[in-house]
Amino acid sequence: MSDTTTTTDPDQPTESQPETQAYVPRQITFDDLDGQSLEDAYAASMVAVEDGQLVSGTVVKVDRDEVLLDIGYKSEGVIPNRELSIRNEVDPSKVVSVGDLIEALVLQKEDKEGRLILSKKRAQYERAWGDIEKVKAEEGVVSGLVIEVVKGGLIVDIGLRGFLPASLVELRRVRDLQPYVGQTLDAKIIELDKNRNNVVLSRRAWLEETQKEQREDFLENLKPGERRSGVVSSVVNFGAFVDLGGMDGLIHVSELSWKHVDHPGSVVAVGDEVDVEVLEVDLDRERISLSLKATQQDPWQEFATNHQVGELVYGRVTKLVPFGAFIQVGDGIEGLVHISEMSAHHVDLPEQVVTPAEELWVKIIDLDLERRRISLSIKQAAEGGVVAAEYQQHFGEQNYDAEGNYTGEKLDLDSTSEGQEAWAEFYAEQGLDAQGNPLSEAEAEAIVEEIVEEMIEEAIAEEIVEEIVEEMIEEAIIEEIAEEIVEEMIEEAEATEE
Repeated sequence: MSDTTTTTDPDQPTESQPETQAYVPRQITFDDLDGQSLEDAYAASMVAVEDGQLVSGTVVKVDRDEVLLDIGYKSEGVIPNRELSIRNEVDPSKVVSVGDLIEALVLQKEDKEGRLILSKKRAQYERAWGDIEKVKAEEGVVSGLVIEVVKGGLIVDIGLRGFLPASLVELRRVRDLQPYVGQTLDAKIIELDKNRNNVVLSRRAWLEETQKEQREDFLENLKPGERRSGVVSSVVNFGAFVDLGGMDGLIHVSELSWKHVDHPGSVVAVGDEVDVEVLEVDLDRERISLSLKATQQDPWQEFATNHQVGELVYGRVTKLVPFGAFIQVGDGIEGLVHISEMSAHHVDLPEQVVTPAEELWVKIIDLDLERRRISLSIKQAAEGGVVAAEYQQHFGEQNYDAEGNYTGEKLDLDSTSEGQEAWAEFYAEQGLDAQGNPLSEAEAEAIVEEIVEEMIEEAIAEEIVEEIVEEMIEEAIIEEIAEEIVEEMIEEAEATEE
């Protein structure tokens, strides 16, 4: 190894280092501020925003609660979930994706955390209102997706939340709105209020407009008296709507049955196939009146054909009213027994003679088919008469003579109805016999004794002897007889009890 070191001048070329040109540094920046400060230049590169301004940007992040939007501002704008869509509680990932270019409205340039708050929903509103107002002015049609069922109707996405009332969804009111969710519907705008952000739609108005010619042809070919088949489409309190294949007609509750109908649902149900008769066609109002009972046999006509005044018929008491009692004498046929026709004697209240559900014979004393009224009489039935044909057949012809008078087994006279028992008690209280004649003193004593004996037995069983004795004496009509009998029987009863 040599102890000497050889040095060379770096500026002098050597055999191993060839001669090169002088180094010149490369310019990588240049002053393009044109006299501006760096701060001013930085501010000029950003988008200027103000509250209420519409801006466009690119989605850079989608979270569960918010979406970040790059609009060229100093920081990304934040779109909260509630401001993303007109739909409630929507998943942000189903509305936008990273890279989407969307429009938003500046709600707040800087919140307390320094964030730029944006709204995609409000931007949609602003754009949509202009279009909606134009459609309304031109009486045009909007189309939108049904996104929600709310109280009273549907919410339709037409760029904003349009309300479609249930009564305006179809030509007839729809009860179940859920099947419409997810469907795209066309509708007319019938109300618009930007200040209240309120838009009311009507699909029925659109249907009426588009189907006008078809409805006119259908109505012109429909004549009163025709019988058509249809399907019950809706049942309401006042009747039922029937789809005739082109339009709906109404069967009023009074035309559903010859019998009394409390609610249409007791006669028909949605989906039932029915045969109906056309009663009336209103071309101006485009309404069809139908009848179901017109296709059925009239029970009143049948009754009037098979019965005549003076006949005896069997019936059931259906209702008591102050002026008498209604008796059902056929299927859907009720007649009135006026209080004056209940007994040969004066009657204050119908319940003194008959009770609801009681069955008895009555005589037809008047039959008015046009007014659908039958007048009946219990009093005249007691006098006898011709029994109606259906009862002769029911009980057997061998029990009647040629005139229809009963000749069969004697009736069980011991069998009394509640009404007859009530009459007996009433007569007894008045001191009269079963025919209404005054009782002798001995007869009165016997009847009162029987009544009082029953009451005393009940009083002893319930240990209220003293209270009921006073009441009985006060209420006894035949006081001279009853008071003495009561006192004697009380003494005997108490002695027996001891």
